Amino acid sequence: MSVPQPLEDRPASRYEIIRNTLREAILGGQTAPGLVLVEGPLAELFGTSRVPVRQALNLLHEEGLIRRFEGRGFLVDPQGTSETPLRAPLTRKLLGLEPQEDLIDYRPVGERIYDHLAQTVVRFMVFGHYRIDEQSAAEELNVSRNVVREALMRLRDKGLVEKEPYSQWLAGPLTAQAVKHDYELRMLLEPDALRQGVEHVSRSDLEAMLHRVVSAQAAGRDVKRADIEQLEQDLHVACIAGVANTRMAAVIRQCQIPMNVGRVLHEALQSSNDEAMLVEHRLVFEALLYGTVDTACSCLRDHLCKARERTLQRLKVLSVLPEPDAPGYLQRLA
Repeated sequence: MSVPQPLEDRPASRYEIIRNTLREAILGGQTAPGLVLVEGPLAELFGTSRVPVRQALNLLHEEGLIRRFEGRGFLVDPQGTSETPLRAPLTRKLLGLEPQEDLIDYRPVGERIYDHLAQTVVRFMVFGHYRIDEQSAAEELNVSRNVVREALMRLRDKGLVEKEPYSQWLAGPLTAQAVKHDYELRMLLEPDALRQGVEHVSRSDLEAMLHRVVSAQAAGRDVKRADIEQLEQDLHVACIAGVANTRMAAVIRQCQIPMNVGRVLHEALQSSNDEAMLVEHRLVFEALLYGTVDTACSCLRDHLCKARERTLQRLKVLSVLPEPDAPGYLQRLA
């Protein structure tokens, strides 16, 4: 498993992000040699003004990765050859940046650290019991210890970590018994939450959710994990977001941790498809669109029952897979 790049305690300057992003793409060969880089289109692509783009291009020029030529802009030429200028509308694909969702992360450092730690905890809790060292995490992620502590406190509120009396942060393990208990609560609470929450979801939103399910079914084994994640978000988060009972909502969110098993298994086996889950989701949305809320709630309860059994089976699969390399701040407990 690749080790994430250190996260700065201050947000990186925009020109630094743009320069580093283009630099990696050029050195990695994703950006076509000879491509002409122009300030205006790049600024639009990165969602920023021309000033940071100009600074980034000047740095790349000083490094010798791009060069000036008789036309407007810079020429991608890391090898110093006489490349023929390639003038084309600048797109993510042409620059080799297509897989990236956001070219610039504008979030505060606390949010970025929180997301990073949450993803790490979720990835490893299915493999066992871990201790999280605050100081080591702060050093590895290049942030203050307070930033790490605040992120861990938020994760504790979500039930992803716990704190020992001696100030040690612990994560995992996600056991079969814990999965059963969480699904039992979800089967009791989520159908009623759906009954309350769906009143706040527009018909057009429900139609869009159903369309995403149908599209995922049509994609078959080529469906992307991000699309599966969106489907889970649609049914188990968006459709119940309007529930008035905030305590019920909090319990449901905490009990949804086993949903992460599917994500971890996908990373290990590179497989996203779950035909049964798609069929079950589709039945819920079709019932909601037909106005038969009782049927939709019954379908949701049936889906959760079946999802529990699939999750338990996935836990068994994960138990025989090699454990990924953990970051230095995550220490495996016996």
